[in-house]
Amino acid sequence: MNEVLTMLLAGGAGERLHPLTRNRAKPAVPFGGMYRIVDFTLSNCVNSDCRRIQVLVQYKSNSLARHIRSAWNIMHHELGEFIDIVPPQMRVNDNWYLGTADAIYQNLYSIDLENPRDVLILSGDHIYKMDYKKMVSAHREKDADLTVAVIEVPLAEAPRYGILGVDASSRIVGFEEKPENPRPMPERADRALASMGVYVFRTPVLRQAALDDADTSSAHDFGKNIIPRLIETNRVYAYNFVDENKKDSLYWRDVGTLDSYWEANMDLVSVDPQFNLYDPHWPLRTNLPMRPPAKFVFADIGHRFGVATDSIVSPGCIISGGMVNKCVLSTDVRVNSYAYVEDSILMDECCVGRHSRVRRAIIEKGLRLPDHTVIGYDLEQDAKRHRVTPSGIVVVERI
Repeated sequence: MNEVLTMLLAGGAGERLHPLTRNRAKPAVPFGGMYRIVDFTLSNCVNSDCRRIQVLVQYKSNSLARHIRSAWNIMHHELGEFIDIVPPQMRVNDNWYLGTADAIYQNLYSIDLENPRDVLILSGDHIYKMDYKKMVSAHREKDADLTVAVIEVPLAEAPRYGILGVDASSRIVGFEEKPENPRPMPERADRALASMGVYVFRTPVLRQAALDDADTSSAHDFGKNIIPRLIETNRVYAYNFVDENKKDSLYWRDVGTLDSYWEANMDLVSVDPQFNLYDPHWPLRTNLPMRPPAKFVFADIGHRFGVATDSIVSPGCIISGGMVNKCVLSTDVRVNSYAYVEDSILMDECCVGRHSRVRRAIIEKGLRLPDHTVIGYDLEQDAKRHRVTPSGIVVVERI
């Protein structure tokens, strides 16, 4: 993997995750109590021995840059390892990144300096476990110019993705970005083959494709522009996703909406979670806070009872006479006496007042809910003060 340069695209605005992206880039949004979304892709990189990484940032990137500096300062520069944070350089024009392909085009100078054999291009906003070494190996075995990681998705969900058609040798023969009428798999009429946004390019092919795309009037996007063109002229192959999560079903989540973000967090709190945070053979790195252990106080059964069930509770939390069920609590959350919180995500330093009731909610960082607050029980009233998603998740943000 020393001959592979990883370009991690982390500049998306994440508009569908608003208001969680009001003050931070989408990859910097907290997830799973102690992590940021970007930690899962970066953990995949380290576990795959990808140690030459450039993180391309753009939108409200301060929080993301701070997190990467504090959590991922683990590379050894004398061994040629690095994680570099790269904002738009405006080296070739005066534009911000106009799309995923344009982000690569504007950083061809940085790629040329590293002179890699292959370039691995990743997105910083998906939750999954993948060994990129296996994909690079398959890419080289087929002598491919471009390899695209793919996963089967239900046909009803296919319009959300780039959908591929392949021949018997896994060579890609068709590609449509978010089609209205997606092409089903030949052997599975109810399934389609979707791009995961993970690509391995031979460096000369990537360079020429980015240069050609820059000279055209296009969306400057890999899915809409680059891949459909290369299919016609180059050796482009699909790589079936091999999941390192070690579960019966493949786990790959695009947490691009508030509902999908809430659902992915709730995946973590079941007795046998769909996504395993606890596998010592696939460690997930983040910035470990210097906080005291979580504490649960008051056990006056029938009066106050400080308890959390089927929940993730991070360091620094104090459940002080309240009850928490099926929740994800980030650091320094406090739930006070007689409060009841269920099916919710509470970010850092939230405080739930006494006698409050909260369900199916996302509470933003640092918010203090006054005593007797009720959220999630009357969505019509909640919608007057907060954002309510199509599935009924109440998002409470700072005003």
